[in-house]
Amino acid sequence: MLREDLKGLYSALLVPFNEDGSVNEEGLRKIIRHNIDRMNIDGLYVGGSSGENFLLGKEEKKQIFEIAKDEAKDQIKLIAQIGSSNIYEAIELGKFVTDLAYDAISAVTPFYYRFNADEVYNYYKEITENVENDLIIYSIPLLTGVDMGIKDFERLFKLPRIVGVKYTSADFYLLERLRKTFKQQLIFSGFDEMLVPAVANNVDGAIGSTYNVNGIRSRQIFDAVKSNDLQKALEIQNLTNDFISAVLNNGLYQTLKYILQREVKSDKQFYSRKPMAQITEEQKQEAENIYQKFIK
Repeated sequence: MLREDLKGLYSALLVPFNEDGSVNEEGLRKIIRHNIDRMNIDGLYVGGSSGENFLLGKEEKKQIFEIAKDEAKDQIKLIAQIGSSNIYEAIELGKFVTDLAYDAISAVTPFYYRFNADEVYNYYKEITENVENDLIIYSIPLLTGVDMGIKDFERLFKLPRIVGVKYTSADFYLLERLRKTFKQQLIFSGFDEMLVPAVANNVDGAIGSTYNVNGIRSRQIFDAVKSNDLQKALEIQNLTNDFISAVLNNGLYQTLKYILQREVKSDKQFYSRKPMAQITEEQKQEAENIYQKFIK
């Protein structure tokens, strides 16, 4: 059955760290409130790539899941990305967030080792058999090296608790085939810069890191395409992509965290988790220019 209640726009939650690498709880709570109160997003995708999840230990992940639920409560939908190449950790985290009453879990395909289709299938099967929550597949082949075709998705979608996919791929032919074939599965777009064609292919929502600061424009794009105002949607996407290009050229996490620090008026710098580099003075200057031009 289609999870209608999970449709919408989700910020892939960015996590600020302190200089010593610990979670900046005050800053994280402010970012969550900013997403809810100013970006008006429908939900948060917690523990994904944007949260630097794969640089964290299990207890740190739990800490972030707890803070997000405590701050957001039931104001918005919460999806927890619990996936890991350590399946036992994934299952433990899945049970943990289910006890916290997260609305759904998500799991990235197992990565690093070249897992075959049966191994990927069994990974999801084991998670769904051990965690009593609906699961959204997280497909991001550019980073995981795991490419799945229509037959792979068909097999996975037959698992009782799998309700959809976060689709972060530029293969829009496959996206179109998935949408046509699996009408009862949720499909979320994962590339912020390609929101127009994704919505034109009738995705159920989108999950993106830039929505933390650019959520309002993203909503405008989504609504304009749904209203068949393609010209308006393209104009906003063009501006959004100018913003995204500037951010990528200056450093993705460094720039977004600088902008968020400015937006929530935090006195403490929002650090990234090592080995990610910290923002330089030159990057700060350019990030300020980006903020003044696109966000303020």
